[in-house]
Amino acid sequence: MNKIIRIGTRDSELAMWQARHVQQKLEALGYQTSLVPVKSTGDIVLDKPLYELGITGIFTKTLDVALLKEEIDIAVHSMKDVPTALPSGIVKAAVLKRANSNDILVVKNGTEFLDSKKGHIATGSLRRKAQWLSRYPKHQVSDLRGNVNSRMRKLEENPWDGAIFASAGLERINLKPENAISLDWMVPAPAQGAMMIAALEKDQALLKVLHKLNDYETDICTTIERDFLRTLEGGCTAPIGALATVDVDYLHFKGVLHSLNGKQKAEIEKKVLIENIEGLGAICAREILMNGGDAIMKKIKKALAN
Repeated sequence: MNKIIRIGTRDSELAMWQARHVQQKLEALGYQTSLVPVKSTGDIVLDKPLYELGITGIFTKTLDVALLKEEIDIAVHSMKDVPTALPSGIVKAAVLKRANSNDILVVKNGTEFLDSKKGHIATGSLRRKAQWLSRYPKHQVSDLRGNVNSRMRKLEENPWDGAIFASAGLERINLKPENAISLDWMVPAPAQGAMMIAALEKDQALLKVLHKLNDYETDICTTIERDFLRTLEGGCTAPIGALATVDVDYLHFKGVLHSLNGKQKAEIEKKVLIENIEGLGAICAREILMNGGDAIMKKIKKALAN
């Protein structure tokens, strides 16, 4: 394949880092590339919570359109932002090796507030908010939007004790403070820490090239997590966490669904042989729904519709 591969990406510092990472891998294999930055609706409208914007695909739609119009050849995404159902004609071409999947808490003036009923943190994620309130029910949680650079700046400018970020994002652009606290008790978003490359289904020659970048273990783990999300019908609008990890011959899975205020939750953990993982994400989601999750989801949809 002799064409220059046009790499579509959001224009934030983190998104550009991810695109350059893919660019370096492709050029190391001998392919020519160029970067094509675009700005998504999710990057432009920052004065509303994500769920009010019809969040599913808010960071990917602009790149989807560019792909379908053949203005770019591939799109590089933070996989947790990608809807579980891709537009017709677009396919998952590769999933890169996953980075740190944990959430982290960046604090301003120490951690004393964690032992207080007056803590005040910020996050734009319903999942993080619900899990935080489940653990710290008396704390206040404010909405926080923008790219990681602007969110770090807003933390300094506002009277918050701390803010929650994805560890991988801050690590990739060297913004992770030394005093950041790993929230290893918080179940991450499905596919958090992973990067996905999307391409046109009809471009078989390019798909063969991109498959060389696929990390098998990350691919199977994120597939299970996203199947769990899809079956719960949460998209990105419900407080849903999921994490699959491989340990030699076994796959460990943990999934959780919280109510918006964190007071109710339904969770599941399983350990299965790798050879038996077919359909695991959907199976776990159905168990969640049968064990209290269905009632939680109905309340969430009703609340978000109002």
